[in-house]
Amino acid sequence: MEFESIHKIKRPDKTHKAGSSEQTGFPSPATHYLESTIDLNLILTRNRDATFFIRIQGDGWREHMICNRDVLIIDRSLPATAGKLAVIVKDGDFTVARIAKDSFKDSDTVLWGVVTYIIHAV
Repeated sequence: MEFESIHKIKRPDKTHKAGSSEQTGFPSPATHYLESTIDLNLILTRNRDATFFIRIQGDGWREHMICNRDVLIIDRSLPATAGKLAVIVKDGDFTVARIAKDSFKDSDTVLWGVVTYIIHAV
């Protein structure tokens, strides 16, 4: 089990603009209607500059309900809170672990970021 890729979240366009058709006759009243897109960045992130997503490869973290090809949304600005999932660096390797009360007393363990969401494929 390993991380397949780590990426920053990109900002999408703000609105969807409906195209006008090449028709004759009375135009549709909905032609000029602008509808906002669903922006998962706004819904799933608190601090866009400190948020990353990681695609998981392998089934090594099933005890945390993380499966192969899942995407973890990681916020590096959040503090370590007992009971939360986090991406940590231990002995130079990235891993996912549940934060315990005294998780970071060991000098070889560093908090990389807190897992805020796990996106599963259906």
